[in-house]
Amino acid sequence: MASIVRNFIAGKWVDSLGGQCFEKTNPADTREVVASVTISAGEDVDRAVEAARRAHRDWKALPAPKRGEILFRAGELLLRKKHELGTLVTREMGKVLAEGLGDVQEAIDMAYLMAGEGRRLSGETVPSELPDKDCKSVREPHGVTALITPWNFPTAIPAWKIFPALICGNTVVLKPSSATPACAAGLVQALQEAGVPEGVVNLVLGPGEEVGEYLATHPGVDAVSFTGSCSAGEHLETLLGAKHRPLALEMGGKNAIIVMDDADLHLALEGVLWGAFGTSGQRCTASSRVLVHASLYERFLEALKSATERLKIGPGLNPSTDVGPLVNEQQLSRVLKYIGIGQEEGARLVFGGNRILDGDRAHGYFVEPTIFADVLPRMRIAQEEIFGPVVSVLRFATLEEAITIVNDVPFGLSSAMYTRDVNTSARAERDLQTGLVYINASTIGAEIQLPFGGWKHSGSGHPEAGGRGGALDFYSRVKVIYRDFSGRLQKAQIDS
Repeated sequence: MASIVRNFIAGKWVDSLGGQCFEKTNPADTREVVASVTISAGEDVDRAVEAARRAHRDWKALPAPKRGEILFRAGELLLRKKHELGTLVTREMGKVLAEGLGDVQEAIDMAYLMAGEGRRLSGETVPSELPDKDCKSVREPHGVTALITPWNFPTAIPAWKIFPALICGNTVVLKPSSATPACAAGLVQALQEAGVPEGVVNLVLGPGEEVGEYLATHPGVDAVSFTGSCSAGEHLETLLGAKHRPLALEMGGKNAIIVMDDADLHLALEGVLWGAFGTSGQRCTASSRVLVHASLYERFLEALKSATERLKIGPGLNPSTDVGPLVNEQQLSRVLKYIGIGQEEGARLVFGGNRILDGDRAHGYFVEPTIFADVLPRMRIAQEEIFGPVVSVLRFATLEEAITIVNDVPFGLSSAMYTRDVNTSARAERDLQTGLVYINASTIGAEIQLPFGGWKHSGSGHPEAGGRGGALDFYSRVKVIYRDFSGRLQKAQIDS
């Protein structure tokens, strides 16, 4: 049964002032309408920002441990609703149910982590060079934060942004992807039930090019966090640079797994399958390149093909499904276009490459998991983000060559290496130019207690998640306080 998804402004669920709406369908079966969704107008964004601004003073004044108690209650509510929300993730976005449940679990974990940070929002206290004087730094919120989130982790990524923003004392206007509005609404509803005061969290729905950009550039917004495509993120950089507005960007990736000649091949194969085809390749950290040592290249390629042939492609709610659909028609067209590009470039199509239109997959956006072999480093399929179940397999002869190939792309989000040699892994950890490095694990699977972010075109500003060094450093700013209780003028850095 389809739900009705509205904006959430000043503590109330409301239709858009423009009265427009659209239908969100299930990507596994487009005949099923998951939600009827309101489309925000500029006036709706104005109201949401105004509500957040009105609420900010009291929310900032609420002690951080008390803010943390509300986040803890939100985590408890999400835990109780985990199966319901995980199922909604699968129906609305398409990922298999185990991944949908994992998506919600990540939001739960982030709620608990940030609830605890309410008692640890630490600054520094340091000694002064002068007597009878103390020096310290404290964290303060920016004010109203605009949070723009993608569709591939429709519960987890909004939680990555909302919970740290709230614990630092900011208020929030969330603009989720139009592909997954119901999941975002489910998260916001949990916060409402947990007791977040009206105006502290607001939700506006609609297309990114209009609603998202209007929100990010709104004069009432103090900071912006964006996760999405490079083109959209870099466009926001040009718009917000002139406004001197803090901006955190998480964008694309062209992530690689290196399989060394001493690797545990069974373990590496499992990592490649999960990294390349988990979430149907629709992850910024997806393993879209696999670099295999020349001595075992054909052997590994054959094993990868054989394992891929056994994957079951179908609706995510089917317990036997390994790989679900792509999220929408636009993503389907993009993936099929890149499969064509790979063939035109001369890469060898080892497996897959076709849309599936049969049985219970006749009305969905299903594509076969696709393997290209004999891929050269400068081919477009080895350089550009595809965001689908397509993996390029490249050959290398030395560690230095492999690291050069991994680094020679515009992105720098995630990389991985399979090896039994500690010295080899140490050199990889040092020389791989990515924000995340995995040893004997796939390129996906970050944990929320550490920062998550990429280098180069994969991101800028502070990373997501984590505590210090991550989200808390973005959603708070540092104020330094010097207190002199000597009763006389003391001049720092002046010789006496």
